[in-house]
Amino acid sequence: MPADRDRFSTATRLRALGEHAAARVYRARIRRRRSRLTGRAALLALVVCSLVVALAYPMRQYISQRSDISDQRRQAQKERADVKQLREEKARLQDPAYIEQQARERLHFTLPGETGYSVVDGSGETERSSDQGAAGRPWYSNMWDSLDKADKADATDAADRAKR
Repeated sequence: MPADRDRFSTATRLRALGEHAAARVYRARIRRRRSRLTGRAALLALVVCSLVVALAYPMRQYISQRSDISDQRRQAQKERADVKQLREEKARLQDPAYIEQQARERLHFTLPGETGYSVVDGSGETERSSDQGAAGRPWYSNMWDSLDKADKADATDAADRAKR
Protein backbone atom coordinates (compact mmCIF):
# COMPACT_ATOMS: atom_id res chain seq x y z
CA MET A 1 0.00 0.00 0.00
CA PRO A 2 2.67 2.37 0.62
CA ALA A 3 3.66 2.02 -3.04
CA ASP A 4 0.14 2.93 -4.18
CA ARG A 5 0.15 5.81 -1.87
CA ASP A 6 3.46 7.07 -3.17
CA ARG A 7 2.30 6.57 -6.73
CA PHE A 8 -1.02 8.23 -6.08
CA SER A 9 0.58 11.05 -4.27
CA THR A 10 3.13 11.45 -7.07
CA ALA A 11 0.39 11.45 -9.68
CA THR A 12 -1.61 13.86 -7.64
CA ARG A 13 1.41 15.94 -7.15
CA LEU A 14 2.15 15.92 -10.87
CA ARG A 15 -1.40 16.91 -11.63
CA ALA A 16 -1.23 19.68 -9.09
CA LEU A 17 2.14 20.74 -10.45
CA GLY A 18 0.73 20.59 -13.99
CA GLU A 19 -2.12 22.87 -13.03
CA HIS A 20 0.30 25.22 -11.34
CA ALA A 21 2.65 25.03 -14.34
CA ALA A 22 -0.21 25.72 -16.74
CA ALA A 23 -1.27 28.71 -14.67
CA ARG A 24 2.33 29.95 -14.64
CA VAL A 25 2.61 29.51 -18.39
CA TYR A 26 -0.67 31.37 -18.90
CA ARG A 27 0.47 34.21 -16.64
CA ALA A 28 3.83 34.34 -18.43
CA ARG A 29 2.07 34.62 -21.80
CA ILE A 30 -0.05 37.49 -20.51
CA ARG A 31 3.03 39.20 -19.10
CA ARG A 32 4.90 38.75 -22.37
CA ARG A 33 2.00 40.21 -24.34
CA ARG A 34 1.80 43.17 -22.03
CA SER A 35 5.53 43.68 -22.03
CA ARG A 36 5.69 43.37 -25.84
CA LEU A 37 2.89 45.87 -26.22
CA THR A 38 4.54 48.20 -23.72
CA GLY A 39 7.91 47.79 -25.41
CA ARG A 40 6.41 48.56 -28.80
CA ALA A 41 4.66 51.62 -27.44
CA ALA A 42 7.87 52.80 -25.81
CA LEU A 43 9.78 52.26 -29.06
CA LEU A 44 7.10 54.11 -31.02
CA ALA A 45 7.19 56.99 -28.52
CA LEU A 46 10.99 57.06 -28.74
CA VAL A 47 10.86 57.19 -32.55
CA VAL A 48 8.26 59.97 -32.55
CA CYS A 49 10.23 62.01 -30.01
CA SER A 50 13.41 61.50 -32.01
CA LEU A 51 11.67 62.73 -35.17
CA VAL A 52 10.29 65.78 -33.36
CA VAL A 53 13.70 66.64 -31.95
CA ALA A 54 15.43 65.98 -35.27
CA LEU A 55 12.96 68.12 -37.25
CA ALA A 56 12.45 70.96 -34.75
CA TYR A 57 15.71 72.80 -35.47
CA PRO A 58 15.51 72.55 -39.28
CA MET A 59 11.90 73.74 -39.20
CA ARG A 60 12.84 76.70 -37.04
CA GLN A 61 15.69 77.50 -39.42
CA TYR A 62 13.36 77.19 -42.40
CA ILE A 63 10.82 79.58 -40.90
CA SER A 64 13.56 82.02 -39.89
CA GLN A 65 15.07 81.96 -43.37
CA ARG A 66 11.68 82.51 -45.00
CA SER A 67 11.22 85.56 -42.78
CA ASP A 68 14.69 86.84 -43.72
CA ILE A 69 13.93 86.33 -47.40
CA SER A 70 10.72 88.35 -47.16
CA ASP A 71 12.57 91.13 -45.31
CA GLN A 72 15.26 91.18 -47.99
CA ARG A 73 12.64 91.35 -50.73
CA ARG A 74 10.96 94.31 -49.03
CA GLN A 75 14.29 96.08 -48.65
CA ALA A 76 15.21 95.37 -52.27
CA GLN A 77 11.89 96.87 -53.40
CA LYS A 78 12.55 99.97 -51.29
CA GLU A 79 16.07 100.27 -52.70
CA ARG A 80 14.71 99.99 -56.25
CA ALA A 81 12.32 102.85 -55.52
CA ASP A 82 15.22 104.92 -54.12
CA VAL A 83 17.34 104.20 -57.20
CA LYS A 84 14.46 105.23 -59.44
CA GLN A 85 14.03 108.50 -57.51
CA LEU A 86 17.77 109.21 -57.67
CA ARG A 87 17.84 108.57 -61.41
CA GLU A 88 14.97 111.03 -61.86
CA GLU A 89 16.87 113.58 -59.74
CA LYS A 90 20.00 113.01 -61.83
CA ALA A 91 18.03 113.55 -65.03
CA ARG A 92 16.61 116.82 -63.63
CA LEU A 93 20.09 117.99 -62.64
CA GLN A 94 21.18 117.54 -66.25
CA ASP A 95 18.66 120.24 -67.28
CA PRO A 96 20.17 123.78 -67.15
CA ALA A 97 16.73 125.36 -66.58
CA TYR A 98 16.24 123.27 -63.42
CA ILE A 99 19.69 124.23 -62.15
CA GLU A 100 18.92 127.91 -62.70
CA GLN A 101 15.58 127.56 -60.91
CA GLN A 102 17.21 125.86 -57.90
CA ALA A 103 19.97 128.52 -57.74
CA ARG A 104 17.35 131.27 -57.70
CA GLU A 105 15.18 129.58 -55.04
CA ARG A 106 17.79 128.16 -52.69
CA LEU A 107 20.75 130.47 -53.11
CA HIS A 108 18.88 133.67 -54.07
CA PHE A 109 20.98 134.13 -57.20
CA THR A 110 20.01 136.81 -59.71
CA LEU A 111 21.03 137.29 -63.30
CA PRO A 112 23.16 140.27 -64.21
CA GLY A 113 20.99 143.38 -64.40
CA GLU A 114 18.27 142.01 -62.05
CA THR A 115 17.62 143.39 -58.58
CA GLY A 116 17.04 140.87 -55.83
CA TYR A 117 14.73 141.45 -52.88
CA SER A 118 14.20 139.36 -49.75
CA VAL A 119 10.89 139.69 -47.95
CA VAL A 120 10.75 137.96 -44.63
CA ASP A 121 7.05 137.69 -43.92
CA GLY A 122 5.45 140.15 -46.30
CA SER A 123 4.33 142.66 -43.64
CA GLY A 124 7.44 144.81 -43.88
CA GLU A 125 7.75 145.04 -40.08
CA THR A 126 10.66 143.64 -38.17
CA GLU A 127 10.41 142.24 -34.68
CA ARG A 128 13.23 142.18 -32.20
CA SER A 129 13.41 139.63 -29.51
CA SER A 130 13.72 140.81 -25.92
CA ASP A 131 17.05 139.05 -25.39
CA GLN A 132 18.86 141.12 -28.06
CA GLY A 133 19.77 143.81 -25.56
CA ALA A 134 19.80 147.53 -26.30
CA ALA A 135 18.64 148.42 -29.78
CA GLY A 136 21.09 150.16 -32.03
CA ARG A 137 24.16 149.06 -30.05
CA PRO A 138 26.87 146.93 -31.60
CA TRP A 139 26.94 143.26 -30.62
CA TYR A 140 30.23 143.50 -28.78
CA SER A 141 28.82 146.17 -26.41
CA ASN A 142 26.01 143.79 -25.46
CA MET A 143 28.56 140.98 -24.94
CA TRP A 144 30.73 143.13 -22.62
CA ASP A 145 27.66 144.17 -20.64
CA SER A 146 26.67 140.54 -20.10
CA LEU A 147 30.22 139.70 -18.96
CA ASP A 148 30.17 142.61 -16.49
CA LYS A 149 26.84 141.40 -15.10
CA ALA A 150 28.24 137.89 -14.68
CA ASP A 151 31.33 139.22 -12.86
CA LYS A 152 29.15 141.25 -10.50
CA ALA A 153 27.04 138.20 -9.74
CA ASP A 154 30.17 136.18 -8.94
CA ALA A 155 31.45 138.94 -6.64
CA THR A 156 28.16 139.09 -4.69
CA ASP A 157 28.13 135.29 -4.36
CA ALA A 158 31.70 135.33 -3.01
CA ALA A 159 30.79 138.07 -0.52
CA ASP A 160 27.78 136.05 0.68
CA ARG A 161 29.96 132.98 1.16
CA ALA A 162 32.52 135.01 3.12
CA LYS A 163 29.81 136.25 5.52
CA ARG A 164 28.74 132.73 6.36
